[in-house]
Order: sequence, then C-alpha cells, then structure tokens
Amino acid sequence: MNVQTFHPYRSEKAQQEYLEYYDKKAKIWPVPSHTEFIETSYGHTFVRISGPDNAPPLVLLPGLNYDSMSSWYHNIEALSTKYRTYAIDNIYDCGRSVYSRLLTNLDDFVNWLDELFNELEFENKINLMGLSFGACLTAQYILRFPERINKAIMIAPAGTILPLSSKLILRMILTIIPLKYCLKSFMFWLLKDWVTKSDTDRESCENLIQEFFLTRKCFKPKRLIQPTVLKDEQLQNIRVPMFYMVGENEKMYSAQEAVERLNKIAPQIKTEIILNSGHDLAFSQAEIVNSKILEFLQS
Repeated sequence: MNVQTFHPYRSEKAQQEYLEYYDKKAKIWPVPSHTEFIETSYGHTFVRISGPDNAPPLVLLPGLNYDSMSSWYHNIEALSTKYRTYAIDNIYDCGRSVYSRLLTNLDDFVNWLDELFNELEFENKINLMGLSFGACLTAQYILRFPERINKAIMIAPAGTILPLSSKLILRMILTIIPLKYCLKSFMFWLLKDWVTKSDTDRESCENLIQEFFLTRKCFKPKRLIQPTVLKDEQLQNIRVPMFYMVGENEKMYSAQEAVERLNKIAPQIKTEIILNSGHDLAFSQAEIVNSKILEFLQS
C-alpha cells in the first residue's frame, strides 16, 4: 500500500494539528503511563500502558471514532490499581495508530489483535474489555481465540447481541452532513444521561463533539466495518467467563431485550443493566461500572 508520509491524515498540516491536540490531551491522563508503538502486518499500533508492572494484563479496546484516552479516561484510574492496563488506539480509527493495509472485515481486526498480543508477549491469560465497537471486537476475538482469554467484558457492544435500531442508523446517517448541529443533536441524544447529569458533564460532551469534528477534519475517510449480530450457537459456544453490561436507556437497541436474549440462550454470560445510563454508561456511571468490572475480574 503506497501512502504519503502523513498517512492516515489528509495532509501534513492536518497531521500536525491532530498530533498536537492528542499530545496535549495526553497530559491529563489521570495515571502514570508510558507508550509503545507495536508493529504488525497491518501497521503500527499505539498502546498506552498504565498500572503495576507485575499485575495481570487488561486490554482496553475503544469505541468507534474514539481513541483510547477518550474511551477510558473515566475508568483508567480505578482499573490501573489492580491491573496492567493496555489502552489501545484502534489500528483503523483515530488516534496514533497507523494502518499500512486496508482492513475490510471483522476477521482482519481479529488477526490484527492476535498479532498485537503476540508482539506484546502476552501469555494466554489476557483480560479483554471493549466499549461499543471495541466490545464487538472483543466478542469476535473470543470466538476465534478463546484459549488466549482469561475473562472478557463487553460494555454496550455495537450489534453483537441485537441489530442496531433503525432510528439509530437514521440519526447516524444525518451526522454525515458537515454541520455541528447534526453531530451535536446525535451525541446529545445518544449520551443523554451523561449530558444531563451536570454542567461539567455537558461541557465534557461538548469537548468530545469538538474532538470528533477535529478527527473528521484531519483524517482521511475510511469505509465503516459493520458490526454483526452473533448467532445463538455462537453465543452458546462462548465458554470464556464473560460479563455484558448495558445502560437501561441504550439507544442502539433495547437493553431489556438484549439481556433477555442472553439470559435465554447463553445464561453462562453474566449480564447487568446499569440504571440512569445509556450508551454513556462508562462515563455517566463510571464509579458503578468500575466497581462491577473489578468485582467480575477478581471473582
């Protein structure tokens, strides 16, 4: 794949603008950390590592259009007390990771993750957790490489349990219109519990919207890889200890129907609905979510 030196950014100026913003944001990461670039056949992956040196590994996969810091800022301090956390910038999204070949399906993402875990020299005792699209990848990885995973957590996975609602898809399509109002309307709807919790949280969401506009401005467009819904047999075959969390006001699909499906066909998967939250549960109810994550991992 022949690319310019500023790939995957639109230009050298766009690259400089985004990286300056990213490095400034990194200064407020709430725990000590160091970073590594890990080479894979798909490109190099940026990983931010925190927590005790000898603690068990906990890999964190971000949501779509989020980098590792935006996805896990509200959780990393609690998680890094007991675990060696590896917050990853998705190889095919915003952040400091740079892809060198196109990823065209979920299998490509699974192969990339497995190469990454090999390069990080993980033993087969990985704790894996994803948010939204990252949770979709968590499930996909477990289906292929269950022997490598100790425990897994899916937070509000995109697809995976139920199809995305038509209302969500329509509102996502409208965000293609390059107007701040369209994106703000979508984000305030999707993350309503977080936005309405306090003035500070509303301001944080406003900042996130500005960040999304910056990434849209700076990065080349890429084809969206659609999350899939797992078949009954696939969910039943998951034997790795897994925890599924979803906010009661989730907009992607019905939280209640998702939990009912899992409880009926795959009762070995632990489920919980988090009150007073939606797709923003890791932000709006961070203290509760962090506590339940640690309780599950340490049980």
